[in-house]
Amino acid sequence: MAGVKGQVQKRGVARRRAMVDAAIELFARQGVRGTGVAAVAERAGVTPSALIHHFGSKDGLVQAVLEEADRRAMERLSVPPDAEPTLDQAFEWFVRDAAHTAAADRDLAALHTTLTAENLEPGAALHTWFRDRGRALRAHLTSLYARAMADGAVRAGLDPSVLAAETAAFIEGAHLVWLLDPEQVDLAAVHRGYFAGMAARLR
Repeated sequence: MAGVKGQVQKRGVARRRAMVDAAIELFARQGVRGTGVAAVAERAGVTPSALIHHFGSKDGLVQAVLEEADRRAMERLSVPPDAEPTLDQAFEWFVRDAAHTAAADRDLAALHTTLTAENLEPGAALHTWFRDRGRALRAHLTSLYARAMADGAVRAGLDPSVLAAETAAFIEGAHLVWLLDPEQVDLAAVHRGYFAGMAARLR
């Protein structure tokens, strides 16, 4: 029985992944508003009711797409969930991720930016998800700067939480500027310059 149960679970995971992949493809091509649940289900080879069973609603599916984008980024950078990188390692990760985004993930970046703007109000469906994601990012950055300060890699007297908010604001803003004019803005170069300047400033 245990073997059968395991096979069923694996099929369920594979089916869920197929639905998320289909949603990523269609959302990137047609936008979230222009893509219905039925279209995603058809692309994934499942029924609309099966899709709703897995995700609860279209908003749940959109959230799963965003979470998958984050998971792929961490996997691509080979970052373990409990990693405590040095300042140089973290800055290098951000530059590498920007280079990958510019080369291969513009659609997902655009989807993320658009949905952030659409969910600014507290009553919006994904407001809490975006708010909590932002808080988590700033918390990780605050810990990064605090560790660097404790290790002597960063000069004393700075506020890690302020540095974290500044870095998060740069990342979000740089993506927006690049998305608006990718022919004129080199996302990786902008990240490289910012983090090199930040490292010099902190030391």
